[in-house]
Amino acid sequence: MGFKVSFSKNNHDRFYLPGQEIKISRGIMSQKNYTTESDNVLTCRSRTIFTICCFFVIFCILACRVICVCLGNGINIDTAIADNNLGVDEFIKLKNPVKRADILDRNGEIIATSLPTVHLFANAKKIRNPEDTAEKLAAIFPDKTYEEFLEKLSRKRAFVYLKRNLSPAQQSQVNALGIPWLEFENCEKRVYPHHNLFAHVLGNTDVDNNGVSGFEKFMNERLTTSSKSVQLSLDLGVQNTIRDELIAGVEQFHADGAAAILMDVNTGQILALASVPDYDPNKNDKIGEREMFNFATKGVYEAGSVFKVFNTALSLESGKVKPTDRFDTSHAIVVGRKKITDPHGSHGLLTPEDILVESSNIGSTLEILRVGKKFQRQFLQSINMDKALSEFELPEIARPHFLSEKRWGDVSMATISYGYGINSTPLHIITAFSSIINGGLYRQPTLLHDTKHKAKRVVSEQTSESMRTFLRAVVVRGTGKRANVEGYQVIGKTGTADKLENGRYNHKKSMSTFISGFPASAPRYALLVVIDNPKASKETYGYTTAGWNAVPISKNIISAVAPQLNVRADFDAEKQKSIVDAAYKKEISKAD
Repeated sequence: MGFKVSFSKNNHDRFYLPGQEIKISRGIMSQKNYTTESDNVLTCRSRTIFTICCFFVIFCILACRVICVCLGNGINIDTAIADNNLGVDEFIKLKNPVKRADILDRNGEIIATSLPTVHLFANAKKIRNPEDTAEKLAAIFPDKTYEEFLEKLSRKRAFVYLKRNLSPAQQSQVNALGIPWLEFENCEKRVYPHHNLFAHVLGNTDVDNNGVSGFEKFMNERLTTSSKSVQLSLDLGVQNTIRDELIAGVEQFHADGAAAILMDVNTGQILALASVPDYDPNKNDKIGEREMFNFATKGVYEAGSVFKVFNTALSLESGKVKPTDRFDTSHAIVVGRKKITDPHGSHGLLTPEDILVESSNIGSTLEILRVGKKFQRQFLQSINMDKALSEFELPEIARPHFLSEKRWGDVSMATISYGYGINSTPLHIITAFSSIINGGLYRQPTLLHDTKHKAKRVVSEQTSESMRTFLRAVVVRGTGKRANVEGYQVIGKTGTADKLENGRYNHKKSMSTFISGFPASAPRYALLVVIDNPKASKETYGYTTAGWNAVPISKNIISAVAPQLNVRADFDAEKQKSIVDAAYKKEISKAD
């Protein structure tokens, strides 16, 4: 049975050659099941063009994204914050892989920062040849031994730390070993660019970058919850100058250690705080107990005659002692069972100014006997000599040894007037001293920049002015002569006290302190320098008192830092001072 071939009307008269494709009649087979060769080529061409266009569009998108990230610094921060309803801190934290915020000095210099790094760990269970792996790792890390690596790899645990804080070069070398079970953990490392300089202020962090001491510990929550930098009141240049002078002084006087604090008397801000010996917080070496000890804030000691500043101030403030009063110091006095003498001999009749200049124990005792122990105790409490300065931004804060009211007898009242029987820290002393010379306003000390605590009045402006005059006289003609820096009108008071060891005074060991301020006319800064157990030498003529060690160190510091702090030198001040002294002596003679 044959089949019928049909031709369309359009092709009815067309001639077909043998083998040429012809259309089959709809009655036998559908025309849609057959296409010509030209239709297949057209289809392939269309698909190819479509694929090329898709790749081109994807390439353009990727290219735009790369340009945006590399040249445009990523997405716009304002747009991102607005679109995602993020705060600035949250956005910075989102974009920044480092979690712990930087710490800056008052001028914006970085003094503590965190850098991204990696920790090396291993799946010890899957390492087939731990001996070979340990040998290769020991070759990369010279600070680790073959035995240390082998011991860790032999534990057969799924996770074991091998080395923390790898450098990029070390990470590359480990990768080149080609050992699949050695892996890296992304983390960060705290870095202190200035090494020992701020060790006792900043403190340190542990292996997980959490604060364990110093400012890092006190402000740990703030530093880890916001990437915004924290700015301190410390001045890098001033801190460096003071630390260098302390180290030189310890070496020169063969002392066991030293500490110094520089404070803005009008704000309570600390510009420098140093304690030596110190340590490098970048190193993981074992640090000695003395190196870790911050004497400036934790060292509790009897400051000796420095306390005569507070005794004179409270005596004037009580109204029972006047600047023109005179006290007979020509012979020793007895209070209770305590005989009180002057270490430098009798001085005759002394005014309150002379008592400071001559550093008379007898004179200080006579002043406080007139005032009474009740007012003495209340005044020392008003300048926080009875409590720890817990608001200060360091955890290493000591509380002074303050006698209970029951134990505050007549003998204690007398000895406290000249610096024995009461223990305090350098931070307490300089904070209280600042309130005496700044016009009478006490402010809590702080390490934070642009922070100013509320002030409370502890002495009147008149008392403060009188104290500045008295303290200037100590430097001009008293035990502080070696601190008389020309042009800066330094004021101050020395103090030397025997060290208390095991409940007894060791007369062969002492603590030397010099508390000072400048300039005298309108004090801006206070400086405290304390030397632990200085030794006598030919240069000091066999003396270990503060006038021979703490005072010259203070002079060197003030001479160097005053220009750094833009304190204007006034070389005509001495002439003005001589006129004031002459008028004052004339007033004294009239009173007689």
